[in-house]
Amino acid sequence: MKASSVVLSMLVFSVLAGCASPGTPELRPYTAEETRELALEALNRRGLSFDEFQQKKAELLGRPAAFDRQGEMSAQRNISRHHPAS
Repeated sequence: MKASSVVLSMLVFSVLAGCASPGTPELRPYTAEETRELALEALNRRGLSFDEFQQKKAELLGRPAAFDRQGEMSAQRNISRHHPAS
């Protein structure tokens, strides 16, 4: 009789403990940085061409893309602008 009452008590406490714990994490709004990171991750998964990707990325980051006069991306010019040659 003692063993069955102990097992029954443990079962009741287990059920009550499970009901008391929160089932979902606390919902909160995303920060601007988190929203931007999620958008960049989604952009990476879209499989766009290099030019389309750079254009969309520039739009998301709020800065113009470094295109030359012919409308092509100039990586060398962009690097030299940010990192002066030594």
